[in-house]
Amino acid sequence: MTTLRPDRLPAPPDATALPPAAPAAGHSRPNRPLAHRVWRGRPEDPRWVRPAFLALLLVIALAYLWNLSASGYANSFYSAAVQAGSRSWKAFFFGSSDAANAITVDKPPAALWPMALSVRVFGLGSWAILVPQVLMGVATAGVLYAAVRRRFSAAAGLIAMVVFALTPVTALMFRFNNPDALLALLMTVTVYCVLRAMEHGRTRWLVWAGVAVGFAFLSKTLQAFLILPPLAVLYAVFAPVPVRRRLGQLGLSALATVVAGGWWVAIVELWPASSRPYIGGSQNNSFLELTFGYNGLGRINGDETGSVGGGGGRSGGQWGEPGIGRMFNSEIGGQISWLLPAALILLVAGVCLTWRAGGRLPGIKRQGSTDTARVAFLAWGGSLLMTALVFSFMAGIFHQYYTVALAPYLAALVGMGTTVLWEERSRWWARGVLGVTVAVTALWSYVLLGRTPDHLPWLRWAVLVGGSAGAAGLLIGARIGRRPTLVAAGVSLVASLAGPTAYTLSTLNTGHQGSIVTAGPSAAGSMGGPGGGGRRGPGGMGEAMAGGMRPPGGAGQQGGGTGRPPTGGQGGNQQNGGQPGAVPGTGTAPGAPPGGMGEGGAPSGGGMGGLLGGSTVGAEAEKLLEKDAGDYTWVAAAIGSQNAASYQLATGEPVMAIGGFNGSDPSPTLSQFKKYVEDGRIHYFIAGGTGGGGGNGGTSSEISSWVEKNYEEVTVGSATFYDLTRPQH
Repeated sequence: MTTLRPDRLPAPPDATALPPAAPAAGHSRPNRPLAHRVWRGRPEDPRWVRPAFLALLLVIALAYLWNLSASGYANSFYSAAVQAGSRSWKAFFFGSSDAANAITVDKPPAALWPMALSVRVFGLGSWAILVPQVLMGVATAGVLYAAVRRRFSAAAGLIAMVVFALTPVTALMFRFNNPDALLALLMTVTVYCVLRAMEHGRTRWLVWAGVAVGFAFLSKTLQAFLILPPLAVLYAVFAPVPVRRRLGQLGLSALATVVAGGWWVAIVELWPASSRPYIGGSQNNSFLELTFGYNGLGRINGDETGSVGGGGGRSGGQWGEPGIGRMFNSEIGGQISWLLPAALILLVAGVCLTWRAGGRLPGIKRQGSTDTARVAFLAWGGSLLMTALVFSFMAGIFHQYYTVALAPYLAALVGMGTTVLWEERSRWWARGVLGVTVAVTALWSYVLLGRTPDHLPWLRWAVLVGGSAGAAGLLIGARIGRRPTLVAAGVSLVASLAGPTAYTLSTLNTGHQGSIVTAGPSAAGSMGGPGGGGRRGPGGMGEAMAGGMRPPGGAGQQGGGTGRPPTGGQGGNQQNGGQPGAVPGTGTAPGAPPGGMGEGGAPSGGGMGGLLGGSTVGAEAEKLLEKDAGDYTWVAAAIGSQNAASYQLATGEPVMAIGGFNGSDPSPTLSQFKKYVEDGRIHYFIAGGTGGGGGNGGTSSEISSWVEKNYEEVTVGSATFYDLTRPQH
């Protein structure tokens, strides 16, 4: 099928327009069954288009479901909150770490809700927690296709889906239980709605975009707002309606964002603090403080009260010094940047081509006058650039997997740009841009593959040779004929996708657990990895994400605690956290205690390993906590959410996380904890723990010292507890 040039495409049909007049008598339109419409798609499409789209969705779903249970509980910090939400609607609403509602996770709860509902229906287990994330990945691919397909060819939409699904960090995060999966889906929906609004200046689509952003805020707070500036400016400048109407529509969209995201914030802030859980990650029990501090401006300037350090900092760190090259460095490059140079080249080429092809200037006050192909490049490109620049210069906590937010934008640009240039391949400059894009992509893949020299060492040379041959074939396409040009295009496509495909397959075949996880094989000098351990020491490991869990049922399991896998789960990866020379299965640096674990299986106080890893829960310890569990509000209390999550997931009973994720939140205070003990609401205190407050004179340290001085120690196997019902005499 020959695809039309953007300037020759008819304006997309407006879903809000009045229906066409009824056909004349004797010419009634056939009423196709729903199943036929779903399978056939648009009447004007070739027959292969819709089946190809549906088949690709199925392939993505099956690929992402492959080996899913190897990740066990994945991020135990969020899995414990999911378990709590499946037991208590109050914990569900607030995003509490435990069903007794002592403290919340340090994010709003929207990303937890689908998983908690799944666990309510199917029971606690890997699949119940992670399948909703997989479905979000499939939905994101579908929305991406719909957005690209409305203005460009079916091939453009399918290419965008393939690029998205084969981006390594995408395969990681849509099989993991962090909030980034829902955030990426809602950001893709936002761009889709804005592009729909741009077609005819319809208010309702802009309002729906605001609703999507509002719910994205309830997933990961201010990161949802990163793409608002370029999209708002784009609509204000190019929308095909009068300026006054544009500004009014943007105001309504902003109002929709406030309502969609603010209703939950208002309830939390107005709810009496004495009857709701403490807001984890804040120092004053305030969600607004959390939003604009630890999870907000602190991520930009590195000033994150209650954290244990920033991701890069002003002087650099484990994810590289903040700067324009961060997305390409040894920590981030293999996650997202395989086709990033190509996307940037195609963005410039696409904007130039559609600008020259546009028959009318943008912004004329006539409905439908805007060239939406050009606008599509600007919308996806602006979202990509804005997000990438903020990520590049963040001085606070930054993790590799954040870059999943870039994947839909990058994929859309590649799909649109390659097909538009292919349509214009009769022009020498279009062939030149395509050839240069392929050559640059092959060269960059060669560099990235060189960072993991032991993983498929032959592939980097195959990519370089294949990419060079494909680029040369595209450059001289006018001389070699149509069929050789098609062969060159196929070789170019394979060479461009071979590197990320290899990393994606490695990701799919590996279980991932912990707070700092990365896609693909471990690169020399990298810090994340399947086990999520990373390098010990200061510098931003205090992100509120649980870690260190090996797949339940494996040796030295973390957080599963039962010696058996959760429902549907078994075994999995036992690799290290990606640090060269690390102790196998621990994710710790050479010479560090395995997993940061202290005596008795609890995380050693104050060490970074405790932040990244939970504790091993033996069968005897599990039985101890489960005995008479119904007589107590919390069967135990532990310093730090990682440690508490391990015991909670093992027993299914509430475990209080003293100090929240980092152990540095002032909750509960010593006086509050004494009151809980006096009222008989906590049975055991788990020895050890970690966090910014532990061992540094904070609340966690005060509680630990008071318990050790006043209550009897109980040793079960290698684990140590304090029985809070048995004072020392």
